[in-house]
Amino acid sequence: IEKVVAFKPSRGIKRLTERLYFLGEIPRTNDFENQAPIGVAEIDGKMVDDYNMDDTALVYKSDKGIFVITGCSHSGICNIVDYAKFVCDDERVLGVLGGFHLFEDDEQLARTISYLESCKIEKLYPCHCVSLLARAKMMEKLPVVETGVGMTVEVE
Repeated sequence: IEKVVAFKPSRGIKRLTERLYFLGEIPRTNDFENQAPIGVAEIDGKMVDDYNMDDTALVYKSDKGIFVITGCSHSGICNIVDYAKFVCDDERVLGVLGGFHLFEDDEQLARTISYLESCKIEKLYPCHCVSLLARAKMMEKLPVVETGVGMTVEVE
């Protein structure tokens, strides 16, 4: 990677522009979100459970609220939204776009829907890492917006 880009690994928050933040490692505060390892990793010559602690997200801070952009959300979409609100000191969530890492109709999905409902998020854009079943359940109670490759999302 270092041969191609200026690579600076970071566990902490990084301000990329006046309004865009890299969140670094996401604190795992919601007990209903995935706490299982995704595999193993070699650290200091030892194989240990990998909880994908380097999962992160971006947050855009506008005058009207925040907009969260995720990867796969291995750390939990609710954990990511919580942390974005904390980092930006703003409870107003305009939208969330990306993978939500939700696949089954289970307690995690139900509690995630309840959490996102309580945030009064204006628009949700679940992309990859969200099953059709999970997306359908979300659409029953949440403002899910169609999204995909080539589509445009505007944030004021």
